[in-house]
Amino acid sequence: MSPRRNHSRRDDEPEPLDVERLKRGVGGVQAWSDGDWQVRNIPAGAAVKAYRCPGCDQEIAPGVPHVVAWPADGRGDLGDRRHWHAGCWRARDRRTPNVQRSRSAPRYG
Repeated sequence: MSPRRNHSRRDDEPEPLDVERLKRGVGGVQAWSDGDWQVRNIPAGAAVKAYRCPGCDQEIAPGVPHVVAWPADGRGDLGDRRHWHAGCWRARDRRTPNVQRSRSAPRYG
């Protein structure tokens, strides 16, 4: 009788690492109070241009890790993707919507 194997035998080679998929980040669906969102974490160095975070209205510089989110139910298109700082995305239920004003607009009133 031969000794028992405690591990499975793989006859095929492991799949090669998809570098392009790694650059795009790992995604999933998250449930929030305003619906389900497709969310993808973008790793450091993957973004090559600057984005404006809708949570804080600050720039996300190229190369900075961040989150991309869009409606998961198909109610939007690719233009509905938004790039967020990871902290802003996590805090979005605790914040009021960011209202963009021109520099000459009154702040109160």
